[in-house]
Amino acid sequence: MVTVGEVVLGRVRAQAEVLAGLDEAVRADQPDAVHRMRVACRRLRSAFRTYRRLLAPGATDELVAELRWLAAALGRARDREVLGERLVARARELPAECGPERLAAELERWGRAEYRRVWPEVSAALDSPRRRALADGLAALLADPPLRGRAGRAAGPELARVAAREQRRTAERVRAALTAGGERDTALHEARKAAKRARYAGETAVPVAGRAAERYVERMKAVQEVLGEHQDAVVAAAALLGRAGTSEEPFGHGVLYGRQLAEAERARLALPQVWARAERPKLARFG
Repeated sequence: MVTVGEVVLGRVRAQAEVLAGLDEAVRADQPDAVHRMRVACRRLRSAFRTYRRLLAPGATDELVAELRWLAAALGRARDREVLGERLVARARELPAECGPERLAAELERWGRAEYRRVWPEVSAALDSPRRRALADGLAALLADPPLRGRAGRAAGPELARVAAREQRRTAERVRAALTAGGERDTALHEARKAAKRARYAGETAVPVAGRAAERYVERMKAVQEVLGEHQDAVVAAAALLGRAGTSEEPFGHGVLYGRQLAEAERARLALPQVWARAERPKLARFG
């Protein structure tokens, strides 16, 4: 019998290896390296939080905090990279009267400058004692896992139960977001985080549940992506508004701002249909 503890530790071990293997690639600023390290941090943190009942109380609290710290240090650079790429790409889609290439070039310069401004935070984090302590902490946990008795239960039913719980949690966040008023953008962002955590729970179950868990992951990923598109558009619009007075292409800049607001609205309106496919009760029944 495969136990749920074995499956979760396998997930943690795999993501810890990804994290450990990316240091040099991130230092060299290789394409997508920062993103992959940040995702590994998130997957590890999510595993510790989602399956905390399998572990001794407090056993992973420090690791969760340090993973949050490292992800935040990486995130400031990654967020500016994503923002810059989005604005440049969208600027080039504007009609000729908006000066698309001039605006794209302006935004590309701005994006590179923003990225360079925060990059030292990434280098400092990787070279810090906290990064080394995090690696040591993960190794120690895997060498002597602080598992509780319930970690010895059969993996299939436990993983399905957790997936159903995360599905319900996401449902609560999505419903709150769809009925939110002035704090709607924040509520949609919280729903996105819940969908991501549910997706990661599904990923953990794939080695045991196979295609059923993969389907769960696909549906939650679709929810995460539509909410991610909303968040990216909202952030892009805010960035454009913040630099409105400095643009050398004010007309194109204003058109681009309006388009980002429209993209955010389209994503929000698409959410109910996408969520309808992810909220089905049978989705989390892994057999």
